[in-house]
Amino acid sequence: MTSISMVSTTKALLAATIMLSSAAYADFNHSSWDSLLDKNVTMTNGGKASVVNYAGMKADNGKLSSYLNATSKVSQAEFNRWNKDEQLAFLINVYNAATIELVLIKYPNIKSIKDIGGLLSSPWKQDFIPLLGKTRSLDDIEHNLIRGSKRYNEPRIHFAVNCASIGCPALLDDA
Repeated sequence: MTSISMVSTTKALLAATIMLSSAAYADFNHSSWDSLLDKNVTMTNGGKASVVNYAGMKADNGKLSSYLNATSKVSQAEFNRWNKDEQLAFLINVYNAATIELVLIKYPNIKSIKDIGGLLSSPWKQDFIPLLGKTRSLDDIEHNLIRGSKRYNEPRIHFAVNCASIGCPALLDDA
């Protein structure tokens, strides 16, 4: 092998290693969720509140289902390879998308997310989200994976996860 071909081979191997390495740590693709938010969420009150077009979300339910199906395929091992910011963004986006999905189950015959479930059954405690190898509830994602893990130590979490209730922070119009 000539020194020129060794250098070319070394460069090719280095480039392939960098590409594989960055792919392992690449952000999950949230673009379909982002486009749903952009299309169906309107910021109001100077960005302090938002209005969700649930009829539009319902019309695009296939896109929402596809997004949540893709998130359910992420393994714990893959998730663990991501950096903290990527992990946190993933969990927040799954939480918010699953909340919309939960409301859409009863939409348009629902006045409040609190109408889902029963007298003793909180909608936030229902296990319905396949995530990281388990079926989880919204409470599990927020209070165990995000807050309870102590990994993220992010005091603004309450302003990022949206519980689809008037008292909750605004759902942003982007992922």
